[in-house]
Amino acid sequence: MKRVTGIGGIFFKAEQPEVLLAWYEKHLGIQLATGMSGTVFESAGQTVWSVFPKDTQYFAPSTAPFMVNYRVENLLELVNVLREEGVEVVDTMEDSEYGKFAWVIDPEGNRVELWEPPAQVQE
Repeated sequence: MKRVTGIGGIFFKAEQPEVLLAWYEKHLGIQLATGMSGTVFESAGQTVWSVFPKDTQYFAPSTAPFMVNYRVENLLELVNVLREEGVEVVDTMEDSEYGKFAWVIDPEGNRVELWEPPAQVQE
């Protein structure tokens, strides 16, 4: 069984998200996608780039200013295996138009997002 198949997204907090987004747009040419606080880079699989407000709770319980999202295959099977291996799985799995999501805590206390993209987006 494959586990991680790539980076699904990189997310981080900022004191002033709008200022930071404007800097990246101006200096690095990263254009915001409609309705997003970041952009989507197209490749063999999607990689999402997004800036969250400093006070977001989306990375909780981690206090790190970032969270890495890993693209995976068969999220339900992987979550079951991770639980069997003693990995701390947090929250419930979510299923949306963007795919399926689950979260685990790494040994350093960082929240890690696992993402199974919708079938039309997978590699």
